[in-house]
Amino acid sequence: MRIRIGSLIAAAWLVAGPAAAGQSSSPKPPANDDCLACHGEHVDAKQFEASTHGPMACVDCHADLAKQVDFPHAEKLAKVKCASCHDDIATKYHDSMHAWAKEKAGLIGAPACADCHGKHDIRPHVDAQSRVFRTRIPETCGSCHAGIKEQFDRGIHAAKLKVGDSRAPSCADCHTAHAIQRVDTNTSKLAVTAECGTCHAQVVDSFRRTFHGKVTEIGFTAVAQCSDCHGAHEILPAANSASKVSKAHLVETCGRCHQGANEQFVKYDPHPNPSDYTRSAVLWWANRFYWVLIPGCFGFFGLHSALWFWRGRKES
Repeated sequence: MRIRIGSLIAAAWLVAGPAAAGQSSSPKPPANDDCLACHGEHVDAKQFEASTHGPMACVDCHADLAKQVDFPHAEKLAKVKCASCHDDIATKYHDSMHAWAKEKAGLIGAPACADCHGKHDIRPHVDAQSRVFRTRIPETCGSCHAGIKEQFDRGIHAAKLKVGDSRAPSCADCHTAHAIQRVDTNTSKLAVTAECGTCHAQVVDSFRRTFHGKVTEIGFTAVAQCSDCHGAHEILPAANSASKVSKAHLVETCGRCHQGANEQFVKYDPHPNPSDYTRSAVLWWANRFYWVLIPGCFGFFGLHSALWFWRGRKES
């Protein structure tokens, strides 16, 4: 009788033990295969595996499903928080014009992370297939800024970018990738010269020698910046007749600020270089003359004062 009771107790423990243990353990999150069983027609498994998030689980981003037990899940899920991994980039984004438009102004069309980087096919920015690869950035930005892209495509920067010139700027080089700001603020206007100077250092150095450049340096924006004369996106070489700074359009361009500008007025050199004899022989000689005159004057009067001081000491 004792043997039969002991056997029954052991059997009961074997049945109830695992059940009790199962009740106390937390539910196992769904694996990627579980998600793809329903979402396979919307999410390309191969693209996701090849993406930068390929090693991750679906529930790493869709965190509200990590403890999901009943399926199918609710139709609306919590928004994916990219900041949970990319908090430094998210901070820059939240201070940008895009974030202001989306989060404060309520513009539905304003971009968030997925609009630029994609959702399940995100690739590193150095990958040629990435939406934010250098040569693809204009296309990505152009999905919202179509008119600006058309202007950019007609310019010299786009032409150089398309042939693989690594020095040619894309949208993110001038506007940044995440901390994009309004371009009509004084801060943005004053930053234009320095931004262009990252590629055109010698040209910007010559610009800073002029009245336009000097006034800009002390913080005034009511004078011409680079983009006021050359354009912001449809930038063309001066030799191109369609350029705003070509001979055909120069009077018109200068006339937007200087009423009454004529052919004589636009002979002014906006980028003087006293070291370049071929650009202006007069300026080159004037620069050499002052390099002799100024040290000569100070040297002569310095020597004169020293001799006068020595003579005064001797006679006293």
